[in-house]
Amino acid sequence: MDAVDRQILAELQVEGRLTVAELAGRVRLSAGPCHRRLRELERTGVITGYRAVIDRDAVGLGFEVLVSVTMDREDAATIAAFEEALTTVVEVRQAERLFGDPDYLLRVTTADLAAYAALRDEKLAALPGVQRLTSTIVMKRVVSDRPLPLTPATGRGPRTPGAGGRS
Repeated sequence: MDAVDRQILAELQVEGRLTVAELAGRVRLSAGPCHRRLRELERTGVITGYRAVIDRDAVGLGFEVLVSVTMDREDAATIAAFEEALTTVVEVRQAERLFGDPDYLLRVTTADLAAYAALRDEKLAALPGVQRLTSTIVMKRVVSDRPLPLTPATGRGPRTPGAGGRS
C-alpha cells in the first residue's frame, strides 16, 4: 500500500459516496487508475464495506451504555459460548475482549433506561460465564467515528466537513 492508496482510503472515510471521478480528482489520478486501485483495496479486504451512518436519536435508539463484563471463569469453552451468544444480542453495537479487568467492554444502544434495564436483566446477565456487569450511561459523545489517521503529517489530509472541503 502506497501513499496514493492511503489517500484514497482517507478520502473515503470522510465521504464514502464519492464517485470514482470525484475521488480521482481528490487524489490527483485519472479515473481508470483510481478505479483499479479502489477495486484492489476492496478485493484484498482493506476496504471491508460501505455503510450509512444513522442518527441514533432519529430512529429512537439514543440511549447508550458502556457495559463492563467480568467473567466467572475463562476457560476456552466458556469464552467461546459467551462470545457466540453475545453476537445474537442486536443491541450490542461493539464488543471488545480486554486484557485485565474487566474481561469485556460492550457498547449497547437501546431506546431508553427501561429498555436497557430489561436487556441487562434478561439477556446480558444470562450470557454464559458472566459474573458481574457494570453499566455506565453515556452522557455525551465527544469524539465519534473518527477516520483512521492514514495520511502523513504533510498538511494534505482528507477534507473534513466544515474545514474547507466539500461535505
